[in-house]
Amino acid sequence: GQGTATWELLQTEPVLDAILAPVGGGGLLAGACLAAHGVNSEIKVYGCEPAHALDARLSLQQGYVVQPDTADTMAEGLRTSLGEFTFGVLRDHVEEIFVVEEEEILSAMRVAFERLHLVLEPSSAVALAPILRGESVLANKRVGVIISGGNISLPDFFSLINQFS
Repeated sequence: GQGTATWELLQTEPVLDAILAPVGGGGLLAGACLAAHGVNSEIKVYGCEPAHALDARLSLQQGYVVQPDTADTMAEGLRTSLGEFTFGVLRDHVEEIFVVEEEEILSAMRVAFERLHLVLEPSSAVALAPILRGESVLANKRVGVIISGGNISLPDFFSLINQFS
């Protein structure tokens, strides 16, 4: 299920302080929370959400599921809204939702390609962006990042990252 990636990450790297995962509908992040806290309740789990599809952070702040007016982000896989079940899990387990700008998504895609030789779709790159911008709560921490997909054609990928030169 949705928590398997986190469980596998923790089998490979059992000593983590934090885990970052993208959030759209909340399934992957909820699974990450349940898997991480099932292994070690001290691990901080953070969601990462595009600024132009901002509903998870607002929902957690308001205490109920907020439907965004628009979801105009290149991270197409994160344009969906939270469901009631995923909201409940996130409310109880997520430390914070990091908001990521479109330029940061492009930068993360480019860094992953140039340094890690990974082709990331924008929805996946969202989870790498907070580390690259130096989020203070992650400083000097052992952080795992759920890289959730590379569903993008090479022409589309290069077109996007060449916008950020």
